[in-house]
Amino acid sequence: MDKKCCSTKIESPKVEEQTTCCSSNTINTVVKDECCNTPSMIKEENTKITTCCSSKETDKGPSIEIDCCSSLGNTHGLLNENIDEGIIEEFRVYGMDCPACAVTIEKSLSNQRNINGVNVNYSTGKMQVSSTEELEYESIQKQMKKLGFEVEPINVNNNLKNYFIEGMDCGSCALTIENHLNNLPTVKHVQVNFSTGKMKIEHENSTEEIIKEVSKAGFKASLITTDKQTHSPARSSNHNGAVIFSGILIALGFIGSYTVISPFLTITMYAVAMIVSGYKPVKSAYYAIRSRSLDMNVLMSAAAIGAAFLGEWLEGATVVWLFSLGLNLQNRAIEKTRKSIRGLMELTPPEAWVKIGNELIKKPVEDVSINDVIVVKPGDRIPLDGDVIEGESSVNQAAITGESIPVDKSKGSFVYAGSINEHGSLSVKVTKLIEDTTISKIIHLVEEAQEKKAPTEAFIDKFARIYTPIVFILALLVIIIPPLFAFGTWEDWIYKGLMLLVIACPCALVISTPVAIVTALGNAAKNGVLIKGGTFLENAGSINAIAFDKTGTLTEGKPKVTDVVVFNDSEENMLSIARTLEEYSTHPIAKTVVNYAEDKSIQAKSGTNFKNLAGKGVQATIGDLTYSAGNIRLFEEIGSPIDNHLEQILSLQDEGKTIIIIGTTENILGVICVSDTIRKTTKVAISNLGKIGVKQVVMLTGDNEGTAKAIASEAGVNRYFYELLPEEKVNAIKQLQEEGYRVAMVGDGINDAPALATADLGIAMGGAGTDTAMETADIVLMADNLEKLPHTMKLSRKALTIIKQNIWFSLIVKAVALLFIFPGWLTLWIAVLSDTGAALIVILNALRLLKIKE
Repeated sequence: MDKKCCSTKIESPKVEEQTTCCSSNTINTVVKDECCNTPSMIKEENTKITTCCSSKETDKGPSIEIDCCSSLGNTHGLLNENIDEGIIEEFRVYGMDCPACAVTIEKSLSNQRNINGVNVNYSTGKMQVSSTEELEYESIQKQMKKLGFEVEPINVNNNLKNYFIEGMDCGSCALTIENHLNNLPTVKHVQVNFSTGKMKIEHENSTEEIIKEVSKAGFKASLITTDKQTHSPARSSNHNGAVIFSGILIALGFIGSYTVISPFLTITMYAVAMIVSGYKPVKSAYYAIRSRSLDMNVLMSAAAIGAAFLGEWLEGATVVWLFSLGLNLQNRAIEKTRKSIRGLMELTPPEAWVKIGNELIKKPVEDVSINDVIVVKPGDRIPLDGDVIEGESSVNQAAITGESIPVDKSKGSFVYAGSINEHGSLSVKVTKLIEDTTISKIIHLVEEAQEKKAPTEAFIDKFARIYTPIVFILALLVIIIPPLFAFGTWEDWIYKGLMLLVIACPCALVISTPVAIVTALGNAAKNGVLIKGGTFLENAGSINAIAFDKTGTLTEGKPKVTDVVVFNDSEENMLSIARTLEEYSTHPIAKTVVNYAEDKSIQAKSGTNFKNLAGKGVQATIGDLTYSAGNIRLFEEIGSPIDNHLEQILSLQDEGKTIIIIGTTENILGVICVSDTIRKTTKVAISNLGKIGVKQVVMLTGDNEGTAKAIASEAGVNRYFYELLPEEKVNAIKQLQEEGYRVAMVGDGINDAPALATADLGIAMGGAGTDTAMETADIVLMADNLEKLPHTMKLSRKALTIIKQNIWFSLIVKAVALLFIFPGWLTLWIAVLSDTGAALIVILNALRLLKIKE
């Protein structure tokens, strides 16, 4: 069947033919395409999988083969299908920004000693390595760092512990902690993530010793002990007190310098102020140097100590005080970005009322088993996912799906952990354990997304690691070379060098991207949109064409009776006859007609001699007459006078409706029209997409041209492709890409998996937590609400704008301050103020993303 496309601007574009994936192997696939990277597939049940880049076959079960080069990747743990036997270890990889990165890693690690095979999945960020003997993690980590990526083992045991880290103000702090702890023989592996404020560590010594070691480096660690990982960071009152006390001492010293008070006393006050507020940064600087890391603590400590060495006690004390004050404000602001997802962690209650016999017993949610019955009282939060078996209520599930209006729940309804039971008691049969609930999966996926570095963030981090040592060396050269050649005094050039150190600190630049990314991901999650990483957030901002699957995406996916047209009978009698005929049919459309009649309380008649006429309809004898329900072909064959109503019937059919004619050989009683109606949110969503700059909104469907045209017209899309087989949707996406568009595909996450993979961005209708949708797509609309899509695009574009603003602002502040050093227009304390002020402004600018609403 030829694929066709209709548009008001473009006439029936032709689609290129498909080619087999890469070899002469016969592959029973849905999509066959070019082969270049790692195999990609979606696992189903009971079919054989033949991977597209290998001749291996494994009995796994029906699969949908997907474009090898796609970003979808192997989403169901089939990574080891194409690696040799041996010891297999799994790792998580950070920093990949396209599938080509996966290929680079595979080729590089495959050349390492004792490694049999490597398989890297770009979409999930996972890597499996097969080796002849136990791998040395340090060698893998070292090689990956050379390639520009971060890696951590995915442990299946409980040795890997998670800690919250307080006091980090940029990525350099995370590096300092990592380097310090890696020097301990009892630590096997450690990874600190600045964006989430978390540390993952495998260690043999006690938790108290790890907390003590982190404290030595100038930070505060606390063990995460619950599955929900709740955390309320305690404000360091000691640190606040130190900042206030040192500020008072500096003010008194400054006032005293204009009175008869001894200069020795004012210097003493400045020195004490420096010690009080500078203890933490100097301590952190010491451990940073020991760890071979040059972070902002090193730069600021050097500046303060240098100022004191020059006798500039006021400047030195002011530098340290402003730095400490800035850090305090930054930490508070950064904590707000990290809280963007932590609110979800606190939604599920720690205990549940379990019904045992006739008694209600309160149990921790961790002790509740599948099939236990829990009782949720009015006003309480639902502790676990499950099916309602008794009771009626309205449930507010905004935290999970983003729906603002409570949803009615009754017997048979599914409820989500973390949602609020507004009124009425509910008895719920538990279907998922606490770690498997929808809210737990959302939290896990969002945190995983926050830990993945977006391309911009990864580039800036790499830039900062090279830039900071270069600037430190440059500052030393400024201090040493000019005085050696008698271009000024040592004191002047030391002061200029110290200012250069302060100005060069890249803190504002480094945090410009992660705070914006984390905040945007949190905003999206709270609005029922799951974005799986900063890469996809950035991609969404560049999309200018969106392709929608029709059934279940633009439409409800369920047929409904839209029209009942009566010719020679009463509506009630015709519907009664229709129900009688269709009750014995298993066809979905027949069930739709029966349900419609039931809703109108119309009873069926007594019938006999039921016949199912394949491809035509049904017949039965009611009373003395034989009645039929079916299509035009059936009534033409039985000789019914259909020509009298044919024009009206064809007109209804041209509107994309399925026509069920009811009548006898002598008479046409009427017509029932059934169609898949568009979602209530479809028109508004498509209209809003046009307003935010999406140039092409396209519909993909397997329906005929008449149905496609009717739905496209009603929905308001620019263009539609019709009569498509599943694999032909991939070609439609490629055609749009060849026309120069950046394309997002929106589908149900299962049948549309090949097209989702081929598109620049895959967006799935999540069905409020469908596992397959969560696994396959880059972005998931949790409530199947298309109105969330324009919000997501708007949020993405705003995030990109803010990231650019932050980067340019940081660079401009640095450039202006550097220019002011050499004419002598800049002082050391103003340099500190500009640096910490820039960092704070960058964070506050990123926090604006929390306020973006639909």
